[in-house]
Amino acid sequence: MKKELANHTMTEQILSLNVGRKVQPGDIVTVKVDLVYAHDGTAPLVISVIKDEIGLERFEPKTIVAFFIDHVAPASTVNSAEVHRKMRLLAKNNGINLYDVGRGICHQVAPEEGLVRPGYVVFGADSHTTTLGAFSSFATGVGSTDAVVAMLLGKNWLKVPEPVKIKFEGSMQKGVMGKDIALHLVGLFRAGSMTGKSLEFDNVDSISIDSRMTITNMAAEVDADAAIMPTDKKLLNYYRFELGMEVEHITPGPRAEYADTVIVELNNLDPLVSAPPNVDNVHAVTEYEGVEVDQVFIGSCTNGRLEDLEIAARILNGRKVKTRCIVIPASIRVYQKALSMGIIDVLIKAGCVVGPPTCGPCVGAHLGLLASGETALSTSNRNFPGRMGHKDSKVFLASPATAAATAINGKITDPRGYL
Repeated sequence: MKKELANHTMTEQILSLNVGRKVQPGDIVTVKVDLVYAHDGTAPLVISVIKDEIGLERFEPKTIVAFFIDHVAPASTVNSAEVHRKMRLLAKNNGINLYDVGRGICHQVAPEEGLVRPGYVVFGADSHTTTLGAFSSFATGVGSTDAVVAMLLGKNWLKVPEPVKIKFEGSMQKGVMGKDIALHLVGLFRAGSMTGKSLEFDNVDSISIDSRMTITNMAAEVDADAAIMPTDKKLLNYYRFELGMEVEHITPGPRAEYADTVIVELNNLDPLVSAPPNVDNVHAVTEYEGVEVDQVFIGSCTNGRLEDLEIAARILNGRKVKTRCIVIPASIRVYQKALSMGIIDVLIKAGCVVGPPTCGPCVGAHLGLLASGETALSTSNRNFPGRMGHKDSKVFLASPATAAATAINGKITDPRGYL
């Protein structure tokens, strides 16, 4: 680590190295953006700004730009098909990386494709871009117009957020997953409380890469500007053995100073649920055990990874679901690995419906919408009224372990009895 960065947090370190000078919270800086991406939910405005407002038909991106067709994929309406067509054409004509129907959800596919590395600054036209902070990057959600500026100029401005340290102690007990850590933090901080702040995590050795992505993903639910995990042996091994890449180390300086430090004792966490209608309405699963559900959804950019499908299959193996259970892998790579491991076979035999990689029911797009009066337990990240269908439906959020146990009984169930 450079001497002048010894007192820098990861946020300050990444941004200082990016702009070529020391920065501190509150500074307004122009940063070089290493990756910009949008999906079929946000790309329409991106395309409108480029073509209608600026008047460009062709341009040369000044950084890595990626389009992901993931929210309504495959197209469920003529309107969504038209959006996909416009994205394909713009990508083809302007050297934009296109990840078409079936490739998977943007926040999952980007790291799988090596588009993000430690030290990168990432602008994503989606609030859950914070997911990529699991890879030691400064990844932040931006509006479509800001994404366009970064595409055309390769840079944009931002205000350096104030870092908050979250230190993990102990290890998770049986039946507790990364989603429970994420829900704990959302319940602790409350929705919208971290505006202008970045979350930095310490002592993450016991937490898998999949779980780290779940935790950084849900940092968006407290409105954090970014959520950054340090580069450690697990992350280096991910890049080395999964992607064949050697990457830089990003860790906080030994004298890094934080606005606040929060200790999370992992061994004291229980399986949790977020009850409707707010994501920060977090309780122990035992408080809602027995509530009947009409649908269980295991998937999304929060919990559609291999680890998530694996624990669901472990719980469902040899059992049958009592309610409709929809399972959607977050990417084609996850799907293929789950197939080769026999996970998909177990899920299908248990009575689950396994869909292609897509956001689908998470955003109330397709493949599992809720009717009036119906209740779902979902592994996704939001549960406001109407999120997954009718405005009078209800959504509980929980881990894949809790979701699988709930599917077996048709009512909210503590997963620890199945592990």
